Amino acid sequence: MSPSRLVEHGGPDDGPPVAWDFSTNANPLPAPAAVRKALAEADRRHYPDPHYKALRARLAAHWQADADLVLPTAGSSEAIRRLSLAASLQGVCDVWVPDPGYGDYRAAAQALGLQVLGYADGPSLLSALAASAQPSLVWLCEPCNPTGQSLSAEFWAGLAAVMAERAGLIVALDRAYEPLRLDGEDPVPDAVARQCWQLWSPNKALGMTGVRAGAMLAPACTNTCLLPALQALAPSWVLSAEGVALWQAWCDESTQVWLAQARATLGDWRAAQQALLTALGWRVAPSVTPFFLARPPYPAVTDVDGRHRWLQALRAEGIKLRDAASLGLPGWVRLGTQGPEARDALQRALTRSDRHWKDAA
Repeated sequence: MSPSRLVEHGGPDDGPPVAWDFSTNANPLPAPAAVRKALAEADRRHYPDPHYKALRARLAAHWQADADLVLPTAGSSEAIRRLSLAASLQGVCDVWVPDPGYGDYRAAAQALGLQVLGYADGPSLLSALAASAQPSLVWLCEPCNPTGQSLSAEFWAGLAAVMAERAGLIVALDRAYEPLRLDGEDPVPDAVARQCWQLWSPNKALGMTGVRAGAMLAPACTNTCLLPALQALAPSWVLSAEGVALWQAWCDESTQVWLAQARATLGDWRAAQQALLTALGWRVAPSVTPFFLARPPYPAVTDVDGRHRWLQALRAEGIKLRDAASLGLPGWVRLGTQGPEARDALQRALTRSDRHWKDAA
């Protein structure tokens, strides 16, 4: 597997500014005024408290957890790297990653020389874990990026049984997109979640991806060696003043009320965007999040060169889509939900190019 597959992301690139960015899975709505005010007033003149005591207490109260189990991180990607390193130092050799899935899980493991094992769905993962006794790190993303789908209630019950029987199993649960769940309820039982290393970050849900802020919530009955290792591996002041301010604002009730209202808006926008693509002959995959997978009706874009030319043609019109080939799904793109003006621009661009790409060999 080439390194390029591992490090590709949506969002801005090295080209001109993107007018309509469907490649990112961040909330497109402007963050609430209270959040913007908190960031503007962040004290950049001084280091934050190196132990983040007040922040950890605030997050612990928000999550109804013990403050000693809260570890600030510089976003989920930094947490992925640090947890992978700590697990390897504890003797883990096998790392299970969702495939398709976020490339940083695989990249972190490969950088450490660990064996990466992909799984396509929940049942196959449970079968593999039940058949192995190797110390392992398992990555779960709920809801999953890039599919926007959830694992079933049966999976979580099965995972609880496996975790009860398997020693040396470290389960990491990436929760970056749970605050953006538009359909249904969180399927992870609290008893299971509290046995996992949970990775949380506020920036996708608040549309503030330029502020790198995250936190890990350690299991209630955590590995006594792994937690100190994770604390020791953190760089000094891992979270900036802006990151602290973003987390503090996240815990405010007004922010959570705003987020609930944002989800309602995003649900309407997603429905309109999916209807547009369906009317143009696209295949749209189900998703519980604002982002989703879709497959254009152009045979030419299943070819690497054709897909590149098609995406570049859209990019030249100021529209960026996320090629899902780097996520293991060639021929598909991941689209984040955008507002009406962006959706209209997408419709115009796709309508103009529709005849050419449908007729392309």
